Amino acid sequence: MNKKLAAALSGGAVLVLALSGCGDDSEEKVNAWAKDVCDQAQPQIKKRGDAQQAIISTAADGKPADIQAADSKAFADIAAADKALAKAVRDAGVPPVDNGEKLQQDAVKELDATAAAYLDLKKKVDELDPKNQQKFADGLQTVADGLKKIERMDQEALAKLQSGELGKAMAKQPGCQRADTSSPAGGASPSSGKA
Repeated sequence: MNKKLAAALSGGAVLVLALSGCGDDSEEKVNAWAKDVCDQAQPQIKKRGDAQQAIISTAADGKPADIQAADSKAFADIAAADKALAKAVRDAGVPPVDNGEKLQQDAVKELDATAAAYLDLKKKVDELDPKNQQKFADGLQTVADGLKKIERMDQEALAKLQSGELGKAMAKQPGCQRADTSSPAGGASPSSGKA
């Protein structure tokens, strides 16, 4: 059952890499803004990857109590990473692009919302009874369904930042790139590969 959760999460890794988006125009101010955000984003990208890896590795043969503990910690870590990403975008100031203020506000609002949603999933996982295998499996299915909705929120939040000039500038920043893979953005899941 946790494999569905792991598969959903590996898709969510795409949102982390969304910071390395697309677009074209390398103006100094845009690059400086992107560097500021990406320098702060780097540890959060790693934290999210580690959390996803914990879920994936526990999913294979973990006992319900182990799965519960791994998922709970992972959701808390991802929520913290999203909060920190929101703070990075907020602290960097308004991006020097057309409609920059709205881009920034929307991204921050949506990252904060996904952080809250991950904390809600953590609460749901914490409330599951690992001693009742059937109820636990049913509960995990509900969590996996909730995760799919959060992924859409996550992707929308960062899609705004990955467009146009900002996306191109962020793609150049080491902090917004995966250091542990040489594959293109298709290798979006943690280093163990797609689940």
